[in-house]
Amino acid sequence: MRAVFLSDVHLKDPEGADYERLIRFFDRLRGRRISGSGEISDATLTLDQLVIAGDFFDFWFSKGDAIYPGFRPIVDRMVALKAEGVRISLCEGNHDFFLSDYFSGKFGFDVYQEWAEFHFDGLRVLASHGDTVDAGNHSYLALRSFLRSSLTRRAEQRLPRSLTWRLARFWSKMSREARGESREKMVEAMHRFAMGKIQEGYDAVILGHCHEPLLQQVSRDGREKTFVTLGDWMTYGSYLLVDDGRFALQRFPP
Repeated sequence: MRAVFLSDVHLKDPEGADYERLIRFFDRLRGRRISGSGEISDATLTLDQLVIAGDFFDFWFSKGDAIYPGFRPIVDRMVALKAEGVRISLCEGNHDFFLSDYFSGKFGFDVYQEWAEFHFDGLRVLASHGDTVDAGNHSYLALRSFLRSSLTRRAEQRLPRSLTWRLARFWSKMSREARGESREKMVEAMHRFAMGKIQEGYDAVILGHCHEPLLQQVSRDGREKTFVTLGDWMTYGSYLLVDDGRFALQRFPP
């Protein structure tokens, strides 16, 4: 079993270098149902599952089949991966939510509002964006609840698309400012949370949100357990490769 995890790409500008680098990364990925000769090269990464642990988009809104046009190239590549047999799983983040109608309803992707559990080669893995791990950040959690409310969703659906995309960018900025914690404190809170989940029986806990790449392995009851924060794409180009039960943080380009 081979899976790739990534988070905090914060896609917004299709002309940006980060976007172009992500396109090059996705063009390396292939599923098991590759047809025709000559498609596999030394640079190809064949996988079974792609897990995006939140904030893949810096903002998100969809209305029917309409999405922000700049996101179309990467969405098309995700759909192509699914056609090749890759299971696509999306955990909603604090910048991209209300994903289910479009990605699950239209393409059959797995969408998780918060926590997702996976089983890889006998390992029990918990993944999430991780923005609710610190239950003491009340101002952020209140904003998060408001932005995900049915009231906000109804307002989105009634507004013109161009206005909604502008509002989504504004809400994205609000969410970023409301976090209010240093990355170090976020990592500490995530570590405490992960150790608790490992005590409950998980073999690995994988989180995003803090933008710091970290992989820590600890021994519990004679078994190796793994805690990962995925980093981000803008600064590190980081992603997690899970291959045959082994965990490795990678960068693209290497």
